Amino acid sequence: MPGIGPRSAERIALWMIQKTDARANEIAHAVTEAVSHVKGCVQCGFFSESDRCVICSDPARDQSLLCVVEQTTNILSLERTSAFRGLYHSLGGRLSPLDHIGPEDLRIDALVHRIREIKPQEVILALSADVEGESTANYLGDLLEKEGAQITRIAQGLPAGIGLENADELTLSRALSGRTVWSIGRITSE
Repeated sequence: MPGIGPRSAERIALWMIQKTDARANEIAHAVTEAVSHVKGCVQCGFFSESDRCVICSDPARDQSLLCVVEQTTNILSLERTSAFRGLYHSLGGRLSPLDHIGPEDLRIDALVHRIREIKPQEVILALSADVEGESTANYLGDLLEKEGAQITRIAQGLPAGIGLENADELTLSRALSGRTVWSIGRITSE
């Protein structure tokens, strides 16, 4: 399992065997139930026990904003911030010719269909800042430009707490080009 190395797996296994209150059968049952009942939302691809997830089913979400992410887990990260109240669309990956992943392997057709259906005012591309993320963003930007929504990209730059000496040239370049204006205690986009 990701994040659990051989030593951690051994400690978990030994703990379950040795502890009488470890509830191993309940844990196994819960994992089995999750695998059999949790599926992808038909609209956005997020985790759901029904056809539509809680985000797509929420009438309070802003339908004029659609945030496109690479993986379903990216939605979890964005939701933790509570900063975005629009809808999401998970592509299920990113373009990677070296790995033989093209547009037909991603949920791009579903994205175009969804944009035509809900007609958002803005489509936010929240994709990685690496080569594959950039090529996916460029491909989507060109494809979605004619759909009528404003296409934007999440800001990129220096992570909080990092010094300039630890940042690579691309990160510094993006931080400089995406800088904001400090105006009487408020930051505004330039």
